[in-house]
Amino acid sequence: MDCDGVMTDARIWLTPDGDEQKAFHARDGQGISVWRRAGFESGIISGRASSGVERRAHELKMKYVNQYAKDKTIALDEILTAAQVAANECCYIGDDLGDIAVMRQVGFAVAVADAAEETKAAAHYVTTLSGGKGAVREVIELILKSQDRWDELVAQVTTH
Repeated sequence: MDCDGVMTDARIWLTPDGDEQKAFHARDGQGISVWRRAGFESGIISGRASSGVERRAHELKMKYVNQYAKDKTIALDEILTAAQVAANECCYIGDDLGDIAVMRQVGFAVAVADAAEETKAAAHYVTTLSGGKGAVREVIELILKSQDRWDELVAQVTTH
């Protein structure tokens, strides 16, 4: 997935030390944790770089984090090679023009509700929720429910 505009609401606060601050939605994080528990891996391909993204990805045990990716398709190819999966086995969630090339390569391309119109047009699915407002969780639920796995995984979370 992209980060800014997908895991966040696309706003970026520039700090005096040259880093960035971003706000992440807790339910997206819980969804990513359930996704990992289901045996799947996740990652971020972002055109920007910040320590906040690195920290959030680490907290969520996201395996693939490619920041400052000027060509997101190259980053995708690196991830596919490392994960030993085909592009048609992957989902990608994006929000803006820089995500379209990756979305055209994967098996399930998703745009968040407030994505650019061109990005929505390239998507197989458009979320009802906006980026940074639970859209990632929505996609994870959609996929796991389609596999009849969501209830089982939620039961594991609520009993521990």
